[in-house]
Amino acid sequence: MAYRVAGDPAAPPMLLLHALGESGHDWRGVLPELARSHRVHVPDLRGHGASGFPGQYSFELIRDDVLGLLDALGVPETVLIGHSLGAVVGLLVADAAPHRVPRLVLEDAPPPKPGALDRPPLEPPDEPPPYDFAVVNAIRQQLTNPDPQWWERSAGIAVPTLVVGGGPQSQIPQEILAELAGRMPDARFVTIAAGHHVHRNQPAAFVAAVRGFLDLGPAWAGAD
Repeated sequence: MAYRVAGDPAAPPMLLLHALGESGHDWRGVLPELARSHRVHVPDLRGHGASGFPGQYSFELIRDDVLGLLDALGVPETVLIGHSLGAVVGLLVADAAPHRVPRLVLEDAPPPKPGALDRPPLEPPDEPPPYDFAVVNAIRQQLTNPDPQWWERSAGIAVPTLVVGGGPQSQIPQEILAELAGRMPDARFVTIAAGHHVHRNQPAAFVAAVRGFLDLGPAWAGAD
């Protein structure tokens, strides 16, 4: 499992989990600012980037990969920020090991609620993509038919959580993101009108929201 690290080794840990079809490089626009206050670990999830392409993919397998990576790094707990695929994985990590996630940020997560999404399988592209295409339809199938326990158990995830929605420009149903936040005992929902890729399209606003949630002081002053 390939990963990058930024920030002071003595700073508190942070983990960034990317979206489907992306890699850890997708966080490059916000990584320098987040690394000012945290030791940030940025993995390529299985089937993506420089990590292995094992051919077997599911949210549960990726969740277990993430927990295994934390074990290998000797990181007992970490702030976890996930985007899309990475956000659903983050939710499952917080459910499985809440003691390891003192703070959770879910960026425009596809809500794992039965009946909320319809993601039919896609045909492979003509040119091979820079990731294992097998991961795409495996994850789309689980988004269409998620384990009902994921949604049920979300109501018991008491980890302090920030749910960030991309607003009407996003293809993710924002009302269900708000519902997810409302189900969780210690969650808040904010909208940044940036579309699905909030941290990429509005990096300053995204970092400001994260910093405010983590109580890291004033909003990012380095914004354009």
